Amino acid sequence: MKKIPWWEPRIDGPKEKELLGQVLKSNFPNDGDYTTQFEKEAARRLGSTYAVGVTSCTAAMFLALKALDIGHGDEVVVPDMTFIATANAVSMTGAKPVLVDVYDDTLTINVEEVEKKITKKTKAIIAVDFAGHPADWGKLKTLSKKYGLTLIDDAAHSIGSKYNNRKIGSIADLTAFSFHPVKTITTGEGGMVTTNNKNYYASLLKFRNHGMVKNEETVKKHGEWFYEVESLGFNFRLTDIQASLGLSQLKRINIFIKSRRKIWNNYKKSLGQIKGIRLPVEKFGFCAWHLYPIRIDEKVAEISRKGLFDYLQSNGVGVQVHYIPIHLHNFYKDTFGYMEG
Repeated sequence: MKKIPWWEPRIDGPKEKELLGQVLKSNFPNDGDYTTQFEKEAARRLGSTYAVGVTSCTAAMFLALKALDIGHGDEVVVPDMTFIATANAVSMTGAKPVLVDVYDDTLTINVEEVEKKITKKTKAIIAVDFAGHPADWGKLKTLSKKYGLTLIDDAAHSIGSKYNNRKIGSIADLTAFSFHPVKTITTGEGGMVTTNNKNYYASLLKFRNHGMVKNEETVKKHGEWFYEVESLGFNFRLTDIQASLGLSQLKRINIFIKSRRKIWNNYKKSLGQIKGIRLPVEKFGFCAWHLYPIRIDEKVAEISRKGLFDYLQSNGVGVQVHYIPIHLHNFYKDTFGYMEG
């Protein structure tokens, strides 16, 4: 039986093959001209000043936190309902992820609950645009100004979405995107950070490339080969092979989003009359839907979530559960004392 997937990457366009062929012929498939072109085009489309391509969205969030100099003794507020990478990025810096609940309708971070968890140790808030639906960035911006906090958008799901007509990628201080194969556009694997802040941009470039920097004055003195290492860094560079795919995918992004929204509306019409099924909502603007998360009232539907999951899987419908809440994972129970309830 052929299973209906929850998304298939569309990487069969003639432009993909053409650009990829050019990269392979160049004999320099690492980060180069295509990566620079991809970053510039992404920044233009997302309404940001700068864009930095990296190996994954997890790397993007981690580098965003490093650009803010977040580490041991700091706290970052994170929604509990998200993929584990959101909290892991915080934990990997040595900071503590402080978990808060989400709104019942949009499943995005509950801003009122965020305010209750802010302490003197709080340095930033990560909000997730869940399933492609923007977080309440209006409330988040007001809160961040009130307490002097930095906003990071985990936009793994939401490239192409808008909050009140503002493009995701241009609102938060730093925004992390994913180009995993199930996302709206793909580079195979890969991610990106956008920002309007020049200092953050410089830090992102440095941390992406082993902590290395090139100073025009010292290069002139010593030669083009010269570089300095100012801090520990990482090898999180995007390759030209990935970037060439990303460039062609960006040119088709509106087609992909239109297709996703059509599927979303078909589900809405088809599932709307089924008792015990709660459907996702659209607020605040335009959503480039990544997922269609339904919820089940087991008493009314007369079937459990597992029962429905197993039934759909056995009939060729590739459903998934998004997500196991962060506080239920053993690492977060053992490390930070979170527990069920």
